[in-house]
Amino acid sequence: MQFMVIVKATAESEAGIMPTTEDFETMGAFIGELVDAGILRGAEGLLPSSTGARIYVEDDDERTVVDGPFAETTELVAGFFLVEMDSLAECVELFKRCPVQRSSLGKRTHLEIRQLPRPEDFGESFTPEQQEAVEQRRAKVAAQG
Repeated sequence: MQFMVIVKATAESEAGIMPTTEDFETMGAFIGELVDAGILRGAEGLLPSSTGARIYVEDDDERTVVDGPFAETTELVAGFFLVEMDSLAECVELFKRCPVQRSSLGKRTHLEIRQLPRPEDFGESFTPEQQEAVEQRRAKVAAQG
């Protein structure tokens, strides 16, 4: 099973305050464990929402673009991990040890773990032909790698 572990933003990450050298070393060691275990598929941090945009899609399919920054820091994403694990419980146990950049304001932050869907999660509406097309796209992306 694949899981995305979402690192939530803090006031500091939204202000563009970069982690310390020690933070980078601690996170690097944790990421190294994931690589050595063969479970890491991807991991990246994100720049503050002030460098991004949102596209809102209305019921009539009208699209509205709003430039960042965005107000609700606790709802923003600061980074992510993509991992291959046997279960949610195993993922939770591992990421309980994940170092996170602490807020200097004394506010707590959190990680969110979400499973990526498998073909069987979609039921009969996801046809074998559509599943094959997805696999072909994934193989093409991997080859571009």
